[in-house]
Amino acid sequence: MSLVCAISNEVPEHPCVSPVSNQVFERRLIEKYIAENGVDPMNSQPLSEEQLIDIKVSHPIRPKAPSSTSIPAILKALQDEWDAVMLHSFTLRQQLQTTRQELSHALYQHDAACRVIARLTKEVTAAREALATLKPQAGLIEYRCFLFSKYSSLCCFVGMTPEIIQKLQDKATVLTTERKKRGKTVPEELVRAEDLSKYRQVASHAGLHSASVPGILCMDLCPSDTNKVLTGGADKNVVVFDKKEEQIIATLKGHTKKVTSVIYHPSQSVVFSASPDSTIRVWSVTGGNCIQVVRAHEASVTGLSLHATGDYLLSSSEDQYWAFSDIQTGQVLTKVTDEAAGVALTCAQFHPDGLIFGTGTADSQIKIWDLKEHTNVANFPGHSGPVTSIAFSENGYYLATGAQDSSVKLWDLRKLKNFKTIALDNNYEVKSLVFDQSGTYLAVGGSDIRVYICKQWSEVLNFSDHSGLVTGLAFGDNAQFLSSAGMDRSLKFYSL
Repeated sequence: MSLVCAISNEVPEHPCVSPVSNQVFERRLIEKYIAENGVDPMNSQPLSEEQLIDIKVSHPIRPKAPSSTSIPAILKALQDEWDAVMLHSFTLRQQLQTTRQELSHALYQHDAACRVIARLTKEVTAAREALATLKPQAGLIEYRCFLFSKYSSLCCFVGMTPEIIQKLQDKATVLTTERKKRGKTVPEELVRAEDLSKYRQVASHAGLHSASVPGILCMDLCPSDTNKVLTGGADKNVVVFDKKEEQIIATLKGHTKKVTSVIYHPSQSVVFSASPDSTIRVWSVTGGNCIQVVRAHEASVTGLSLHATGDYLLSSSEDQYWAFSDIQTGQVLTKVTDEAAGVALTCAQFHPDGLIFGTGTADSQIKIWDLKEHTNVANFPGHSGPVTSIAFSENGYYLATGAQDSSVKLWDLRKLKNFKTIALDNNYEVKSLVFDQSGTYLAVGGSDIRVYICKQWSEVLNFSDHSGLVTGLAFGDNAQFLSSAGMDRSLKFYSL
């Protein structure tokens, strides 16, 4: 029940009680009455302001005016209150939207700041690692660069000593003898074509290289342990991956541009990589560091091949030269160009015997070179675009080449002619060619993966699992599995 002022008969805002008459008054009104009369208005007894007693009550709710006693008046009052509530709700919604926008902007700024911090942290770490790698070799590298620039014109004439040539000849003799002993027999453990045709994808790994710069550009298997896979990526890193354990063994950083060629040493825990930064790097897998930098070229290195001795590297470059280098010393032993052609080299590969090798050019030529004589001994024209990949068969008789004309050509090295052309789909991009160790199968990678059986040259496999171009292929021992890498950043394995 609400209090009512005895003077105004309304609910008082500041109620007080008179101890003389025990009536409730509005303090404002009773104070004016006392100031004029000095008595209680109810019983005319003397009363002063000090005698008034305040009453503590909650904020009073005034009763409705008499005008709200009719139904139309009540409806209007309710409409007015509803309008007021709607206006207040609209104001609250506007404030909520503004707050949401401010919060969204703040979260975006926070996310951008986190990305910048992560990138800067990564760059600082990479710079520290590069500095740690370069410090012990800085003096030696500068001295070698000085010698190379001073004596590069003589490298082709004095670099390969008689001892090195004899070493290459002895190795070729051994390899030729072993190949003749094997003859034309196919290893019993080799997977048969009918079993190969049943291969399917059994594993896929996409976390080896950075997602910010996606793409695996090359790959190789360790010859002595095919569970170890070597990849080079667009993120400038070289990664060694264990297929069996499904984990990364080492991430090797040092190149300043993407890695386009990688090779795993057959007997040592050493890998090689080449890059458009014009360097070839030799890495220790166990140490996880760069142990040698070979500076053989003045432009992008486009091809890399390891000699059968395991001691020398062949490289090709856009500077139009091929180079033969010692991996132990980092010294360039031979550097040769075809001055008459004057065209960039796009790839390079040793013949299984190691005394000859092939290079592809930007003007669609395949050139065969004699390593000891440094001479161009044969040319294979026929493609109509830059040569992208070449591969020698293990039997030493066949050479497979791919180019930007959507075809793969097979060449007979004994007759020096093209005996088979595999026409692929229109706009098919050939990026990788590889024979298995027995020379029975040829794998083609690019827009998809295709495997052909040699001699018949019929297709036995076709995979389209990669969402990007296939840039690397490799067979396991006796073709027990096939591995592939692509621009979709994934490494895949196929088997029964």
